[in-house]
Amino acid sequence: MTTQDFTATLVVAQTPKQVFEAINNPRNWWPGEINGNTSKLNDEFTYRYKELHYSRQRIIEMVPDQKVVWLVTESIINYARDKNEWTGTKISFEIFEQDNKTQLLFTHLGLDPQIECFDSCSNSWSRITQQSLFSLITTGNGVNLVLG
Repeated sequence: MTTQDFTATLVVAQTPKQVFEAINNPRNWWPGEINGNTSKLNDEFTYRYKELHYSRQRIIEMVPDQKVVWLVTESIINYARDKNEWTGTKISFEIFEQDNKTQLLFTHLGLDPQIECFDSCSNSWSRITQQSLFSLITTGNGVNLVLG
């Protein structure tokens, strides 16, 4: 069976370095509470959004201006039957230069239509990447989103 991981793509006029720096500052684009370090390989941080979502991420791959991958080592999705649906998934950011622009390919590996939170999580990721992360990259300020 093939998985259909959630993906989103952004194309911006900013440099790969600017995109990379924005990704590594999730406090400015991922709505919720983030604790821990988010800027170098093997850093670990936690994310919490109200009482709905908690997860712990470890940065397992980091290639400056090209790629960042977070491994979700722990998760509690309180509205799902399997509260650990995100555990073991990976959140990947790949950066490419394309036609004098920068393309960001966001993929949440393991977030596929077979899991219960797919609809709500993919809708949230779409809004977060297309609005808040895009805004942080292009204007220097993320958007304060309300999810749920």
